[in-house]
Amino acid sequence: MNGFDFSKIFDVKLAWESLPFILKGLPATIGVAVAGMALGMVLGLFLALARDSKQIILRWPARMYISFMRGTPLLVFLFILYFGFPNVGIELGAITAASLGFGLNSAAYIAEIDRSSLNSIDHGQWESAKALNLGYWKTLWVIILPQAARIAIPPLTNVFMDIVKATSLAAVITVPELFQRTQIVVGREFDAMTLYILVALIYWPVCICISFIQDRMEAKYSRYTTH
Repeated sequence: MNGFDFSKIFDVKLAWESLPFILKGLPATIGVAVAGMALGMVLGLFLALARDSKQIILRWPARMYISFMRGTPLLVFLFILYFGFPNVGIELGAITAASLGFGLNSAAYIAEIDRSSLNSIDHGQWESAKALNLGYWKTLWVIILPQAARIAIPPLTNVFMDIVKATSLAAVITVPELFQRTQIVVGREFDAMTLYILVALIYWPVCICISFIQDRMEAKYSRYTTH
C-alpha cells in the first residue's frame, strides 16, 4: 500500500491541463442533445397520437416506425445518415446528422412515454370538453397535455439524459463533442484512464443540472395534478 501511485489511475496535473480543451466540446454535446430532444419531442407527440389513432393508415406506420427505431442500434443509424446518405446524393454535416439521428431515434421512445401519459388522463375529461363544444386539438392542447406533461416529465428527463450521454457516439462521425475531444488528448498523452475518468466527471454535473431542471418543471406542472 505504501508504494501505491494514485497518479497511475488519475493524473491530476494532466486532467487539469486537458480540461479547457475537452470542455470546448461541451457546446456541441449540449447542442446536439437539445436539438435531438426537440425533434424527438415534436415527432414523438405526433407518433403517439398516430399510434392510438382509429385510422389504420396512421396507426400501423407509427407502430412500424416505433418498432424499427427501438429495434435498431443508434450507432448504425448515425452511420447511415453520415456515411450512407452521400451515396444517394444527400450530404449532411456531422452535427446535423447527429442531431437528426438522435431526434429520429428518441422520437420512438418519447412516443411511448407520451402515449402512456395521455392514456392515463381520465377519458371523462375528453367527454366534458366535447360537451363544452371544444374541438379535438384545443382539448388536447389546453386540457389534456398540461396534465399529461406532469406525468411524462420524469421519463422524458431520463430520455434527455440518455441522449446527452449517447452524444459520445457522435464522436465516430467526427462531431467535436466532449468524448471526441477526449480521444484526441488520449491519442496525444497515452493516459486513457485519467482522461476517460475526467470526461465521466464532466458528464456527471451536466446530468445533475438536468435533474435540477426536472425538479423545477415538476413543481411548475404540479398544479395540473388532480388530488
